[in-house]
Amino acid sequence: MPSKSSTTVWPEIIIEYDGHLIAGVDEVGRGPLVGSVVAAAVILDPARPIEGLTDSKCLSAARREAFDLQIRERSLAFAVGEASPQEIDSLNIYHATHLAMRRAIDALPIPAEYLLVDGNRLPGHGCPGQAVIKGDLRHPAISAASIVAKVARDAQMMALDSRYPDYGFCRHKGYSTPEHLDALARLGPLTEHRCSFAPVREWLMPV
Repeated sequence: MPSKSSTTVWPEIIIEYDGHLIAGVDEVGRGPLVGSVVAAAVILDPARPIEGLTDSKCLSAARREAFDLQIRERSLAFAVGEASPQEIDSLNIYHATHLAMRRAIDALPIPAEYLLVDGNRLPGHGCPGQAVIKGDLRHPAISAASIVAKVARDAQMMALDSRYPDYGFCRHKGYSTPEHLDALARLGPLTEHRCSFAPVREWLMPV
């Protein structure tokens, strides 16, 4: 059953730029209790369109991985940036998310001339652009960025799971599920956990 947001008809995005070096920018991982927040920037190639791009949350893991390969093969440029758990704790998740976005934009092998950023705020980069509410459903470049970021962060969670299998990261991807909270209670936080997030912080406080 499709989500309500996926069936909403959004107005057309009016872009004040007529070139082709538009970078879609999106992030994944604001809510989890562990790991980095990951952002991606993607400049799609108008000559090699990818059909069916949409918000990564609307896709199965297999579909995301298939699209991720297509994006990496067909796009003009793509890059991933992240902010660590320590940076999240120091800056807060909002500012750390924008830091990850700026790092992704700066890492593009072809500089973007205009940004389309998912959400309601630009990340403070010098490149002109606009923020787009529900942009991952409304523009293919932002959809592509959401997919690349999601696949990259899930891969990090799978790697963390191989190191600490008792936490179940391969299943909950770091979100505050009952399984994750139970593991925190039994095993305590890891250095990869975000100490400023309440469910982690309570296990760090002296009894």
